[in-house]
Amino acid sequence: GFNRELIQECHQIRDFDVEGQKWSKRNYSGGYTSYGSLDKLHRFSSTFGELERRLNRHVRAYIRALEWDLGGRPVELTDCWVNIMTQSGTHGLHLHPNSVISGTYYVVTPKGCSGLKFEDPRLAHFMAAPPRKAGCRRENQAFTTYPAEAGNVVLFESWMRHEVPPHPAT
Repeated sequence: GFNRELIQECHQIRDFDVEGQKWSKRNYSGGYTSYGSLDKLHRFSSTFGELERRLNRHVRAYIRALEWDLGGRPVELTDCWVNIMTQSGTHGLHLHPNSVISGTYYVVTPKGCSGLKFEDPRLAHFMAAPPRKAGCRRENQAFTTYPAEAGNVVLFESWMRHEVPPHPAT
């Protein structure tokens, strides 16, 4: 199916992308990313163009759920890159400036891998707030993690700080 095509192309890109391999060695310990070299894959790959087409439906639904008034302005995919993480890999806490919606599409996920962890944007303002009870509702947690599951997409507003923590078994 489609995910098989994507994983094959992801590996071909990784094997071909010498610049990305070098960038990853310096900046992305424990894996490969085309972020520093090939970050517009949807513009030159028909496979990633198809991924964009499939994701657009989810993005439109997300925009409706956010109740944004775009005044007729389009939202379009500007950047698309590959991340291939090893079991020891992590992706530190960050956000995506100059973007409005970000997302992760999971092509392949090993059993027990870390999910996408989000930080409550109010965290810096909690200061003297008492700790939360163990097992509190997701909306009251300082961090919440969405599981990484092959074939799923997680969309979020780009100002949200997020990370992929170390694999639980490491």
